[in-house]
Parts: sequence; structure tokens; C-alpha cells
Amino acid sequence: MLFNSLKKGLLGGFKTTWTLGKVIFPVTLIVAVLQYTPVLPWIIKVISPLMKLIGLSGDAAIPLVLGNFLNLYAAIGAILTLDFSVKEVFILAVMLSFSHNLFIESGVAMKAGVKLWIVLVTRPGLALLSAAVINLVWHGGGETAKYGFIEQSAEPAVGVGGILLEAIQKAGLGILQLAMIVIPLMIVIQILKDLQWLNKFSKTMAPVTKTLGMQENTSTTMAAGLLFGLAYGAGVMIQAVKEDGVSKKDITLAFIFLMACHAVVEDTLIFIPLGIPVLPLFLIRIGVAIVLTLIVGTIWKRSGLVKRKEATYD
Repeated sequence: MLFNSLKKGLLGGFKTTWTLGKVIFPVTLIVAVLQYTPVLPWIIKVISPLMKLIGLSGDAAIPLVLGNFLNLYAAIGAILTLDFSVKEVFILAVMLSFSHNLFIESGVAMKAGVKLWIVLVTRPGLALLSAAVINLVWHGGGETAKYGFIEQSAEPAVGVGGILLEAIQKAGLGILQLAMIVIPLMIVIQILKDLQWLNKFSKTMAPVTKTLGMQENTSTTMAAGLLFGLAYGAGVMIQAVKEDGVSKKDITLAFIFLMACHAVVEDTLIFIPLGIPVLPLFLIRIGVAIVLTLIVGTIWKRSGLVKRKEATYD
């Protein structure tokens, strides 16, 4: 049985890597090339006036654009090269926690069946709203932020050939990193499924998922997203949609939760070098995720009841 589980899990891992890789590779390639064009500087210039409304300087547009176009690591690298106050860094950390790697993670969300407008409204919306609230509520943090150790990045690529080579390397590395996480994850999940452990886990998580308005077969997806992030959690979700019959409503609610709070260990710990308190950052993310999911789930449930009542009266 173990051999069959390994074989089936390995096959599922490769299929999932291929599915997500078709999104990740071209996006990473294009964005990596755009860094050497006037496009990103122009976007930064356009966004800069908005920064003042949420308590940030114009330079803050740089890590926000890099974080949303690329990933958190690119954004943090940019923050570590610029002078910000503690408050600005905390605002940036919260914003980037909600909205980062936007193109790739929006793509995999759509692969799982979530509508694009939901992703675009939820993630950037939460980022801007949280920044505005923190800016209004927190009156401290004016001192200059002290960063930890930073590793200097490599020299920029030179020439068209060098730029393309660097872009292909980044895109290829992204797929490799994806495979290194997704394939073992899918193997472990397949073994757990064959041993019926996932059913037990789902039953244990049932009260939590039901409270958030989802069925128990969504609990595995929630756990994967919380631990591994949207991109890697999406692999489990895509498989769950096909095999476990996760409903459209549950997929949407699960992704709403995960868009607010995913990869909680990694995405929280990587902000430590910025010298900000990470516990409030974690609590903000998990709190917003729970409240937002409950609100959307309640509205969805009530709208369904209204429609059923109208149908009954008709």
C-alpha cells in the first residue's frame, strides 16, 4: 500500500507542479524582465501620492510594488536598503502580509475556482484598509527602524542576453522551489489519505471549519494554506476540488481566509530582521482572517435563505 501511495502522491505532485508552474514561470519571467525597463519606475511614480494617505513616504512604493509583483523577499530586500521609521516598517509588513506575490497567487486562486475580482478586492483592499487604520490609531513608532543583518544582492544583469538569462534562472528557481514543497506535500497527503488519517483530522477540525461556514472537507486545504501559503496550499485545494467535492462556496470562503492569513510561520518570521514586533503582526492577520470569513459566510448564508424564501413564496 505504501508503494502505491508514494506512486500516486508523486504523480499528483508532478501534476500539481505542472498546473501551478504554467502560471508561475511566465509571470516570474515577465516581471524579472520588467525590472530592467521604465515600467516599474513609472508604476512607483504613479503610486507615490497614495503613500502619503496611509502614513508612508514615497519610497515605500518600491517595496510595495516589488512585493506585489514579485514576493516578500524582494520587498524585504528593498526595505532593508531604505530608511523608514518603525511605524512605516510595521505598516509595510502588515500590507505586504495581506498583499504580496499578487499575480502568481491570483493565478493559482483562479485555478482553484475563485473569481479574480474576489482576490483583487480582498488582498489589496485589506492591505490599504489595515494601513489606514494603523496610521490613524498608532501615534508612536516615529524613531528610525534598525534592521538586522542584510545579505547584499548580486550585481544587476547587463545586456539583453544577461537580463533574459537572469529572468529564466529566477523563473526556473521558482518552479524548482515549488516542486520541492508541493511534491513531498502531495506524497504525505496521499499517504495520510490512504491511512484514513485525513478523515480523522477533518473530523477534529470540523468545529472550526463549520464555525467559519465551511464543510469539514475544507480543513486539509486550510491547514496546507496556513502552513505553506496560497501557492502551495492551492495544490491541495485543486486536488480537493476534483476528489473531495469541495463546493464553490467553501472554496471561496477558504481562500478569503487564506488571502488574509496564509503561510503564517514563514511570512511572520521573515519580518524579524526588520526589527518590528511580529506577534502583533500575526494576531492582526489571524484576527482579520477570522472576522472577514465569518462576515462573508454569514452574508452568503443569509442571502441563500432569502433566495429560498422567495422561491417558496413564488
